[in-house]
Amino acid sequence: MEIQGGHTISQIKRLSDRIFEHILAEKNIAAFNGAQGRILYVLWHEENISLRELSDRTGLAATTLTSMIDRMESSGLVVRIPDPDDRRKTLLALTPRSRDLQQDYTEVSAQMTAIFYEDFSEDEIELCEAMLNRIYDNLRRRNCRT
Repeated sequence: MEIQGGHTISQIKRLSDRIFEHILAEKNIAAFNGAQGRILYVLWHEENISLRELSDRTGLAATTLTSMIDRMESSGLVVRIPDPDDRRKTLLALTPRSRDLQQDYTEVSAQMTAIFYEDFSEDEIELCEAMLNRIYDNLRRRNCRT
């Protein structure tokens, strides 16, 4: 048996991104795309975080995030605010508009989860989630980012 976990995970990511974008289009959700949804998801759980913290939580490079945040700020989804404890830092916060989009994102995410686990038993879902988390932990321990 040829082991191809990394390749399979890459293919899953590619296809799931495509399907996520398709669902957004079907639902006429044009306020954000899939990548921006990842950023919003983190901020819906904890806002007023730095770009570095957002980078760590999304897995997106800070250089990539900077241009994405610029576009999201221009479209009224996020705002940059000065850190009251450190004048050198800027924090990211949600706007009322982006808070209103959380339900849309939750619905699309639920639809994606249903697609991911179609025809899986509860035990299989739990096992799959546990294995994916172990792979993630293995990779996180080896992360060479400084």
